[in-house]
Amino acid sequence: MDLLLWITVGFFIIGFVVLASMKKSMESKLAFIKRNMESKKSSTKSIVWWIVGTTAWGIVSMNLIVWCFSAN
Repeated sequence: MDLLLWITVGFFIIGFVVLASMKKSMESKLAFIKRNMESKKSSTKSIVWWIVGTTAWGIVSMNLIVWCFSAN
């Protein structure tokens, strides 16, 4: 198989596993923010960065998949 395909599959699987493992902690942080509205500033940053990271991972994954199939 092509090296680019292996890189794409590896990036996708590793990223998915990392995001899935972080999901539970982000849910608990969101529940904490909902309970304590006055202390939301510090926990909100980590949730926003998690969303930014998830979006970036998705965009890069889509671009790698398109690039992998258009290179053939």
